[in-house]
Amino acid sequence: MLRLLCVCVGLALYALGIVLTFRSGLGLDPWDVLHQGISRHTPLSFGTANIAIGALLIVLCLFFRVYPGVGTVLNMLLIGSLVDLFLRLNVVPDLGDAGLFWRLLVNVAGVGVIGLGTAFYITPRMGAGPRDSLMLYLHQRTKLRLAIVRVSIEVCVLVIGFLLGGTVGFGTLIFAGGIGPAVEGSFYVLRKIGELVRAPQVQPQQERAESGEAMSQLISKK
Repeated sequence: MLRLLCVCVGLALYALGIVLTFRSGLGLDPWDVLHQGISRHTPLSFGTANIAIGALLIVLCLFFRVYPGVGTVLNMLLIGSLVDLFLRLNVVPDLGDAGLFWRLLVNVAGVGVIGLGTAFYITPRMGAGPRDSLMLYLHQRTKLRLAIVRVSIEVCVLVIGFLLGGTVGFGTLIFAGGIGPAVEGSFYVLRKIGELVRAPQVQPQQERAESGEAMSQLISKK
């Protein structure tokens, strides 16, 4: 149950991060450029386009005999739905009239929140997201380095999204350069928090063992 909660919290954070980058108006990550481009040419909303692409990728992975986990399905359903909900509730206001500094700040914050959400979502190991599942399959199939496969996929997605009218800008570069450190830093923070949570459970056992050993030595001396 705790693992499932961790996945859901991670996906909610991921969705919030997408909304932050979206509202900054400085450019989206490659997949969201595609989602935005699709939403501009179809009746689908931004979030529904996210869900539709996720569903398509899951079907494609099933064709390749890559089977989804619980986290894969939740990724497909929750992120897009929550993005639409957050936009509808205006959780993050439109920053079109704000200064460049504030828009940059919100965009960077969005990348950081996406990194934190990714760490929360991956830690329970309940299944990779649809896009990551495709990446892992192509990596295993082609034997190319994971980084090459990922960059190749995202460049193709970015080009298609841009041609469909998705927003590409300085924020796209911020995401490309910042998402790696954001995810790595978030994993480090979560690991340290986990160590702090476990520490009080271990320490009393050690103290009891040490006191028991001291008592045994005292009795033997007598």
